[in-house]
Amino acid sequence: MYTEDINLVKGIISRAGDLVREYAAKRSGLNIELKGKNDLVTTADVEVEKLIIGELRKNRPNDLILAEESSQRSSMPDTRTWVIDPIDGTTNFAHGFPVYCVSIALWHKSEAVVGAVLEVNRNELFLACRGKGATLNGEPIRVTSTENPAETLLATGFPYRNLDLLDEYLELFRSFMHETLGVRRPGSACYDLCCVAAGRFDGFYEYGLEPWDVGAGSLIITEAGGIVTDWNGTQNWMFGQRIVAGNPAIHAFLLRRIQHHIPPKKRAI
Repeated sequence: MYTEDINLVKGIISRAGDLVREYAAKRSGLNIELKGKNDLVTTADVEVEKLIIGELRKNRPNDLILAEESSQRSSMPDTRTWVIDPIDGTTNFAHGFPVYCVSIALWHKSEAVVGAVLEVNRNELFLACRGKGATLNGEPIRVTSTENPAETLLATGFPYRNLDLLDEYLELFRSFMHETLGVRRPGSACYDLCCVAAGRFDGFYEYGLEPWDVGAGSLIITEAGGIVTDWNGTQNWMFGQRIVAGNPAIHAFLLRRIQHHIPPKKRAI
């Protein structure tokens, strides 16, 4: 049903990745601004977003667009909506740390139907279509089958805008350090989600995320056999700024620990 959309997004995200690489090659000349507390935006973010939006408006003029640098929304409409993050991992990009992604998702009737994430430095294209599974560079991917927390590798992101949960979050982190093989913090939520889908991580949790951070990666995980919820175990993660994901067993483990360490009033905005 969405074959033409998949082909379109593959072409657009490839061009976007090329543009990101061009800017990365001349990183010393980038204009870098602070758009909020610990929140950077670069010339590359703006120009890559312009490229993606321009192509979508040319090819899908009737669709809505939700993009990090140019739009805000508090709920997802039923009409076809593209959710864009031109560079997820801008701080990494600005410092030359080679983990950052382009993320494009199509949502329709309040659910993700197409998701694409390109990890630019490795040229890894994660792709999913609802009901059709998930792939990495054309090969099927699947979440892990690990059930024992002591055998798991987790990913997270530390809060950088809203620090209201910092103390509880660090206690949660401490708990996972004792109970698992370790916790990684690559600095790109899109990539973290895709690594869960590809079986590189067993689970992921974070708060303070926006729709463009999770709009594509969430579908890639579920199509790879994983589970995505908010911290209450419901589906309010797209705009709720709290997300937990993993294979079924590790998602359940993460959710139990989150609900033990995070009081109910802080599990949702």
